[in-house]
Amino acid sequence: MMADDLPMVLAWRNHWDVRRFMFTQHEIGLEEHRNWFSRSTNEATRRLLIVVDREAPIGFVQFDNVADAGASNWGFYTDPNAARGTGKMLGFAALKYAFGELNLHKVCGQAVDFNTASIALHERLGFVREGVLREQQRIQGAYRSLVCFGLLRSDWSQSMKPVGEPS
Repeated sequence: MMADDLPMVLAWRNHWDVRRFMFTQHEIGLEEHRNWFSRSTNEATRRLLIVVDREAPIGFVQFDNVADAGASNWGFYTDPNAARGTGKMLGFAALKYAFGELNLHKVCGQAVDFNTASIALHERLGFVREGVLREQQRIQGAYRSLVCFGLLRSDWSQSMKPVGEPS
């Protein structure tokens, strides 16, 4: 992600279809967004990515606590106007980067309990439910639980084998 991407990412992030599933519910202003970007780009263990398909940006991915052969937390959202199936494409590209380029051992994620699309996407990508943080986050005036997921490099490698290839 580059500074030139800030207006696009801010528009995605503030769109109700994205924002309603975020821990921070308020509409983010440009100055707050710039400050977040400045802090993030100075954080050596954080990666901010724009995923592109056919030269068009389709979504945003963030990896935190990146360390060689370590475990990283990820977060993501797609362009709210993107075609159906974009989330899986974004997830696949991001995980290929995580296990290939970043050499991670594990990717961890969380989804708010009412975000059924994110929960289903994690499961389609091979993540395993590792737990639930009960009533962990106050969202839209109510305490909500967070579903915790993990995906190991070994599980990702196995799920990416071509059909018919021996294990």
